[in-house]
Amino acid sequence: MGIAYISVQWNRQKKFYDAVLVGGVAVYLSVFGALTKSLFPFVTDEIMLMRAFGTAAFLLLHVILAIGPLSRLNPKFLPLLYNRRHAGVTLFLLALVHATLVILTYHAGSTVNPIASIFISSPLNGAVTGVPFQPFGFFALVILFLLAATSHDFWLANLSAPVWKSLHMLVYFAYALLVLHVTFGVLQGETHPLYVGATAAGLLGVVGLQLVAARKTRPLDEEKAPDSGPDGFVDACAVADIPENRARIVCLSGERVAIFKYDGKVSAVSNLCQHQNGPLGEGKIIYGCITCPWHGYQYAPDTGAAPAPFVEKVPTFKVQVRGGRVFVHPQPNPAGTQVEPALIAAPATIL
Repeated sequence: MGIAYISVQWNRQKKFYDAVLVGGVAVYLSVFGALTKSLFPFVTDEIMLMRAFGTAAFLLLHVILAIGPLSRLNPKFLPLLYNRRHAGVTLFLLALVHATLVILTYHAGSTVNPIASIFISSPLNGAVTGVPFQPFGFFALVILFLLAATSHDFWLANLSAPVWKSLHMLVYFAYALLVLHVTFGVLQGETHPLYVGATAAGLLGVVGLQLVAARKTRPLDEEKAPDSGPDGFVDACAVADIPENRARIVCLSGERVAIFKYDGKVSAVSNLCQHQNGPLGEGKIIYGCITCPWHGYQYAPDTGAAPAPFVEKVPTFKVQVRGGRVFVHPQPNPAGTQVEPALIAAPATIL
């Protein structure tokens, strides 16, 4: 958690992650270069490097897009999710080198502005193989730059979590542009179906993982029916359904709510962490505070406010316990509003 804009601190885990990331990229580029020179000895160094950095960036983008759904399917992938932004910056740098080599090789030798040349050098000719592919890559690179430039928590804090999240969802649009860029580029330069097949396999893999993860989390978005009582509370779940110091996630009025059980009490807060909209309900209560499983941001369960000196706050919900079941009012309170926890009745003692 942070209360101000400070330089990023690399702990042991981040150093290991970054070493694996940089080492993996270096190994890929080296192997790609060696294989290219062995199999295609007449390919120039410029073309070899252009393809090496371009394919490395495209492959890394597939890995980045797979991390999210894999983390929802198996929590063992969460450490990759925590550090995914480092991979995003690396992706942009690889794509930037690829784009720079393309411009220097194909667009810097004429009197036309190199950027303008990207859009006018390949006019439409009415054939599928003649579709200009470089503009797709240009706009994808612009999006990747925006994502890399705003990856630091400074921008997250100043743009707000919803705006920041919406901006970074553009990565899927960038991916679509790159699929078009690669597909039409290959159609114009290569005849072997392996290249298009590999691109299609990557696309199906990314889409397939997203659909499987969405199917797994779909029950979380099944709306709970209102209680028939006049107070408007909703029968959310049984007390016994909530593990101690953990939560049960339910959907109320279109919003996921995390219902926590702790110390004989029940409290409910919004499921969205204010840091990166992380799933608070998948975390647990540590030292009396709800702790987000993504980056460790903490909130008091009865107020939804982070402990001082931190200032993050999430909405809270009124809760009741009746007959061993938890009832939650679907109307959220303003972020940071204190709500008295519902007490869990102690079971009767048999003498």
